[in-house]
Amino acid sequence: MSDDKSSAANLVDAAKAKVNEGADRLRAAGHEAASHNGDNPLENLVDKGKAMADNARAEGHHAEADHEAREADRKS
Repeated sequence: MSDDKSSAANLVDAAKAKVNEGADRLRAAGHEAASHNGDNPLENLVDKGKAMADNARAEGHHAEADHEAREADRKS
């Protein structure tokens, strides 16, 4: 899988995953704020669910970034 990639390629992939993690966390924060400021309880609940999904995606990207960084360090 990632064994055939160079250390630099692993670092690039780690950086991409960190950017994606940040975007997911920012999106989650927006949904979280919307869930507290809306007038419709159902829409607030939907926003809360979207925030949870975005946070879960962010955790996945975080794990991916850590893995790629460890792979790069192992190869150097």
